[in-house]
This record gives sequence, C-alpha cells and structure tokens, in this order.
Amino acid sequence: MIDIAAQIGATGREVDETGGLIRVRLTRDYDAEVADVWDAITDPERLPRWFLPITGDLRVGGRFQLEGNAGGEILHCEPPALLRVTFGGPTSLVEVRLTVEGARTRFELEHTVPVEFAGSAAGSLFVGPGWDGAVLGLALHLAGEVTDDPVAAANSLEAQRFNLASIEAWVSATTGAAPGDQIEAGRAAALAQYCPDVKD
Repeated sequence: MIDIAAQIGATGREVDETGGLIRVRLTRDYDAEVADVWDAITDPERLPRWFLPITGDLRVGGRFQLEGNAGGEILHCEPPALLRVTFGGPTSLVEVRLTVEGARTRFELEHTVPVEFAGSAAGSLFVGPGWDGAVLGLALHLAGEVTDDPVAAANSLEAQRFNLASIEAWVSATTGAAPGDQIEAGRAAALAQYCPDVKD
C-alpha cells in the first residue's frame, strides 16, 4: 500500500509562466547515492522497472522513444548530475538535475514548454501529475519495491487515488499562476485522464 499523503508531501511542486514559457518543477530527496539514482534514470535495463521501456540511440544527439509515451532527442548528458532532453516535440524540454545532499540525493525535474503549447500555466495540471507518478515510481524502485508491470501498477485504483491527491497538489501549486477558470478546466481534464475510476 502507498502512503499517499507521505508520498505527495515528499515532493515539492512549482509552476511559473515567464517570458512565454511555462515551467513545471518537481523536487524530491531520495535515500540513495547519486550514482544509484543516475543509473536508475539512465539505464535502459532499469527504466522499465519503475517507468517505461525505452528504445533508441541513447547518447547525446541520439533519439529515444518511451513505449506508449513521448520520445525526443538527448541534448546534454553530464553523469551523474544533469540530463536534458526534448520530450514530445522540439520546444518541450525536460531537464533532470541530481545533487548530493549528505547521504541523500536531491532529484529536480523541470519541464518547460512554450505558452502556446500548453495554453497557460493551467497546462501544468496535465503535465505535473504524470511526472508525479514517475517520481513515485522511482521512489519505490530505489526503496527496493518490485513490480512486475509498472504500467499496470500506474493504472491501478490505488495509483488513481494517488493521482487525485497529486492533481489537488498541482492545483495548489498553480493557483496564482493562471486564471481560476483555466485551473478548473485543467483540473477536470486531469481528473478524466489520471483518475477515470475515482470520484473526487
């Protein structure tokens, strides 16, 4: 069983819209060495254990494809500290930074898209919960929890309840960054996508 409140509380969330760009940021500390976290997010043998299978030319300048999800180009790779890729399109950028925090590793993910791509900062309500699920999957993986099918686990009723709490956390993070009617529309779209079997 997932301790939903603890998992939601373990991740920091920020949303801002500046210079025609929307930035969605997640921050989480893991009880793992930075080399282990880096390996988990870059090793094609480990990624399917907590996220999705990946194929492609996994080097700077190469292209990748996540099974059933987005693909992109690897723009920058600096082990074990920085990974920058396009994600789903050339103007959609994801950057992951790892830093050592004592015996822990701080994981920071920033997803940046042009305003015209997401509509407004309320678009974070669709983007953020997807990354929350990945951050949770990574946490469980690093803690030694094993699942035979991470995709099925991500669609379970328990995961959908986690997603509901995630959406509400993203509503809080987005408040003030977008008009209220756009936030409510984004919330409704996110609920339909991430929580189809859960009533809020």
